[in-house]
Amino acid sequence: MSELQKIKYETVADVDALSKQVADWLLDIAAGTSGPVAICLSGGSTPRTLYERLAEAPYRDRFPWSRTHVFWGDERFVPRGDPLSNYRMANDALLSRVPIPAANVHPIPTEGLTPEEAARRYEQALKSFYEATRGATMRRLFDVTLLGLGEDGHLASLFPGSDALQERERWVVAVTGVKPEARITLTYPALENSANSAFLVAGDQKNEMLARFRRHDETLPAVHFRPLGELRVVADEKAAGARDLHERTPN
Repeated sequence: MSELQKIKYETVADVDALSKQVADWLLDIAAGTSGPVAICLSGGSTPRTLYERLAEAPYRDRFPWSRTHVFWGDERFVPRGDPLSNYRMANDALLSRVPIPAANVHPIPTEGLTPEEAARRYEQALKSFYEATRGATMRRLFDVTLLGLGEDGHLASLFPGSDALQERERWVVAVTGVKPEARITLTYPALENSANSAFLVAGDQKNEMLARFRRHDETLPAVHFRPLGELRVVADEKAAGARDLHERTPN
């Protein structure tokens, strides 16, 4: 079976419908999982809508927050209170509004150390979590990995032309010189070690990039993401385009 055949595409009406679709999916996975539930979060406006929905009833009351652990796929190397921080966004939209134990929140460190030190420290945190809670049961590092599809085809902070695209040993690396601020990103080996993964794609500005992704354009970093578990792409109508409306998933 080819990698393209392993991808499940779903089209919904709009961002609100997308957030509900994915929230229901996450709740089903969490409810059907025993032990710790590990979720790798994404930054961006579309995930924010999802996080805000998860912080509201009925998800806030039904989700197993006490055994949920959250990690981040990437982070800008800025203080946690900075408006650009992925941690701040997720905390404002979700984490500060649900009863998740503070010890279950695992942000990427960004203060008091260099980007390279931050990458090493986060990799050790991931490996410690895996060894303590996953290795004995042979489970994937993450139960769910949430991803965005960048307008240049990047995922997490794996940008076109970046040396990080070739990394197959380290789980976390620093990315400098690509964006104004340094980034800390999980690499393919860590991101792909997931039982379930989903690209959340919304807005007409993503239409052409999603079309290229579906054509398996090898120049896009997102195309080279090959998780060990299920991969789905959930898109709204603006991102999917009129040609894909026949695949629309009922709400």
